[in-house]
Amino acid sequence: MELTDFLEPVNKANLQISGEQHPLSLSEIIKSYYDKNQFPDLDNVDIAIIGITEDRNAVNNPGCRLAPDYVRKYLYRLFQGSFKAKIADLGNIIPGETIQDTYSAVKFAIALLIEKNIIPVIVGGSQDLTYANYLAYESLGQIINLVNVDSSFDLGAKKDSINNNNYLSSIFTHQPNYLFNFTNIGYQTYFVDQDALELMDKLYFDVYRLGYVRQNIEEVEPIVRNGDMLSFDISSIRQSDAPATSNASPNGFYGEEACQIIRYAGLSDKISSVGFYEMNPAFDKGDQTAHLVAQMIWYFIEGFYNRKDDFPTKTNKNSKSYIKYVVSLKNFQNEIVFYKSKMSDRWWMEIPCPSLLQTKYERQHLVPCSYKDYQATCCEEIPDRWWQVYQKIM
Repeated sequence: MELTDFLEPVNKANLQISGEQHPLSLSEIIKSYYDKNQFPDLDNVDIAIIGITEDRNAVNNPGCRLAPDYVRKYLYRLFQGSFKAKIADLGNIIPGETIQDTYSAVKFAIALLIEKNIIPVIVGGSQDLTYANYLAYESLGQIINLVNVDSSFDLGAKKDSINNNNYLSSIFTHQPNYLFNFTNIGYQTYFVDQDALELMDKLYFDVYRLGYVRQNIEEVEPIVRNGDMLSFDISSIRQSDAPATSNASPNGFYGEEACQIIRYAGLSDKISSVGFYEMNPAFDKGDQTAHLVAQMIWYFIEGFYNRKDDFPTKTNKNSKSYIKYVVSLKNFQNEIVFYKSKMSDRWWMEIPCPSLLQTKYERQHLVPCSYKDYQATCCEEIPDRWWQVYQKIM
């Protein structure tokens, strides 16, 4: 199979680009798949944009399949910034005869790009496509952490077939299971039932209320840095900033906060795919949401080109590039070891891991954290992040 078997070219007319463009605008920088006979060369490409025009499983939000070209129209008008972008736009994945056919195409395309060390930036489409994104990692045999920015948990009823309101249940129960950790950023309590909250606690997953995140936005950086893939539901942004979804709510993130979260994802050395879902042009006002999503993608790209590549590994964590702190606590048998990067001032905690599992959990037992976690440990408080990962591994 080839990527071109599943993709249709970008419709240049939908971009509404007229006349000569500035040489530093993204319309001139992005290697776009305009011609069926001229697929972009993926050598020397860092990021690939893929639209997915699929919404058959979008409960109450049909029409979100039209989002990709609306977002492109504004993304192509932006400038590349102080980085030399190496981006390809691979067009849109053609919906299959069945929804499972679409999932298979998404799985194949994303896995192929990740194998080539190219980060897919997915523009949906409904959020159940996150499930297909997850399956790509399964095909690669990679244990991952999933980060969702969403106002609810999308667990739904078990008896229902998969849709954008319950796809997480399919991910959590999928066998074989390649999900190590799930994190929700920005849930709103009145959209979440207590049973779902108890389930998250039993599974040692991380969930953060909207109010906490907005008051501690800098703490989102280590949360996002711990993820391998990120799924962003546009309905998590307040309706006044992003009206283009039938699930819009008066409360949510401001547009600036959404951009900051996505920039953190770009900065993360681990994040290898990101998706934007549930934007429905039928509900937009003056293309406001399309413009915002385009700017969010820009912030991801800008973050990516400022990555420090300083994730501690077995071979380099004891080098001069890191400062190691060992904290002993009263009445606690384990010392808690922290590493601080001299390059970026970012922090990690090392979780004790049996030697037989160190290869399996090589990317999980060094947990991103913040200086506040180190301060709390020095005050005899074990960070929640440390406890949750410890209980999963041990």
